Amino acid sequence: MAKEDEPVSSTSSEVMLKSEEVAPEAAAETARVSSSGVDLQVGEKLSNGDGDTSSGRGKPVLPRVNTTPPEILNEKLKLPAALERSKTERQNNIHAAEVEQIFDDRISIQQKLTLLNRVATVKDGTVEFEVAEDVEPRSPGIVSADSYKEFDEEPLDEADHLDIPPLQIVMLIVGTRGDVQPFVAIGKRLQDYGHRVRLATHSNFKEFVMTAGLEFYPLGGDPKVLAEYMVKNKGFLPSGPSEIPAQRNQIKEIIFSLLPACKEPDMDTGIPFKADAIIANPPAYGHTHVAEALKIPIHIFFTMPWTPTREFPHPLSRVNKPAGYRLSYQIVDSMIWLGMRDMINDVRKKKLKLRPVTYLSGSQGSESDIPHGYIWSPHLVPKPKDWGRKVDVVGFCFLDLASNYEPPESLLNWLKAGPKPIYIGFGSLPVQQPEKMTQTIVKALEITKQRGIINKGWGGLGNLAEEKDFVYLLDNCPHDWLFLQCSAVVHHGGAGTTAAGLKAACPTTIIPFFGDQPFWGDRVHARGVGPPPIPIDEFSLPKLVAAIKFMLDPKVKERAVELAKAMENEDGVSGAVKAFFKHLPRKKPESILRTTPSKRFSIRGCFGCS
Repeated sequence: MAKEDEPVSSTSSEVMLKSEEVAPEAAAETARVSSSGVDLQVGEKLSNGDGDTSSGRGKPVLPRVNTTPPEILNEKLKLPAALERSKTERQNNIHAAEVEQIFDDRISIQQKLTLLNRVATVKDGTVEFEVAEDVEPRSPGIVSADSYKEFDEEPLDEADHLDIPPLQIVMLIVGTRGDVQPFVAIGKRLQDYGHRVRLATHSNFKEFVMTAGLEFYPLGGDPKVLAEYMVKNKGFLPSGPSEIPAQRNQIKEIIFSLLPACKEPDMDTGIPFKADAIIANPPAYGHTHVAEALKIPIHIFFTMPWTPTREFPHPLSRVNKPAGYRLSYQIVDSMIWLGMRDMINDVRKKKLKLRPVTYLSGSQGSESDIPHGYIWSPHLVPKPKDWGRKVDVVGFCFLDLASNYEPPESLLNWLKAGPKPIYIGFGSLPVQQPEKMTQTIVKALEITKQRGIINKGWGGLGNLAEEKDFVYLLDNCPHDWLFLQCSAVVHHGGAGTTAAGLKAACPTTIIPFFGDQPFWGDRVHARGVGPPPIPIDEFSLPKLVAAIKFMLDPKVKERAVELAKAMENEDGVSGAVKAFFKHLPRKKPESILRTTPSKRFSIRGCFGCS
């Protein structure tokens, strides 16, 4: 199983939303439960100023930039017939001013829930909403997008890090092995500088972390369960109410395991540990709350955009116009918090001894002071001009696994027997019909006269009725070694797998399942190094054949080589470590955290946004 580089976008992957704190009448209007989950029905389009709405002609095609955000979900909700409004009614009653009110603290929770219902539609695991050109949050305390200035690009500080005393650093990382792997590389580098590093993640990865020479502490949650759930439901909508408690239990396990990870002794050696600083990814959910309780600094790193920008929408949303791009982060952020607030407040009260925080309290009203680092190449996605100086794009973080890899002789012999093959695999993501997909892959290779390596993965690909000499079935192999042997790659579009393919100068076809995978598919296509992404539900023989032919174009290969050369001198691990040192306050850790009072709590800070 090749699980090295495939991150599940667990930002959305572990969230089960709940509305138990909402008044029954408001909750009823917020969601409509059907066999496919909860549908937040709203008008298709806000007025564009010309009186046109999407109920008529000219409905825009929404860009494929998303899948799988959390949805407002309550297994007990039943919508009274009296509250069933038609799309036309909703469309005609939506105004820009209403969108702004979602972020106005002067209105009640019930009103905000109703407004979210009218503004956003949750469909197939995706938050969809359409905006008028003039929609910008302008309510009191809300900063208009027009007031966000562009920042000059500032290189990472080269300041001497030797003046920083040895720290005990805990990394709180939630996701699959692909999510964990970049942090192993970062942790090893921090350790080289004399710091003690504990990587707290799921028990599944204990051996991986400890083999790399880092300390390990277990967090709750099972990434395999989370990945299977997301694929099964094509996002995060449950196929039935019975699955909601299981998913919420996963999240609760994660949140309640964070504080012990920061202060409990090593579980194997008993050596005491007390974190001086936290590094986390947003799916840890409660990371900023723990930092607030311990009064220590925190730095967020992630493999997908989570900071509002006007340059592209939130990867877990679908927006019809650029005017709504920044707003999309606020909408997704609000929906996540809506489903998390009961568990977050539970841990704040019971474990962290902090005051509870309220829905949308102080959100979007002030910029977070928490620094963020994004783990991707600026040659693929340049840093948006409206991201401030506390946001860095550090480059892809690669962990060298090729050096110690010894490929089986059968693989070496097969590679030598012909031209470079095409890699096709989906890592740890379960495939719904593995036999059918395997047949499609083999047939496409046969039609295009290409040799291919099929990664079996967790999905169970590769069951062939008869052996094919142009196909090699692979169990597990480091991508940093394997992709150098390939002419092109086809995969699900996890950030790490995408990075490995581009670094190896491989034209890339992305078959996104959910999460940020469509975002990376779009970025690859926009850069000219691959065809448009093929959503897993649209995977077919004609499309795969067309994608392979696209990748075989010499011009595409030239662009892939050009991008690989541009990335060649990047060192994302060094970039991440420099960013961490740059933003680390030069004071005693216990006294340097700039905590946000509960009354000014920021949703975006809760989930790793600034």
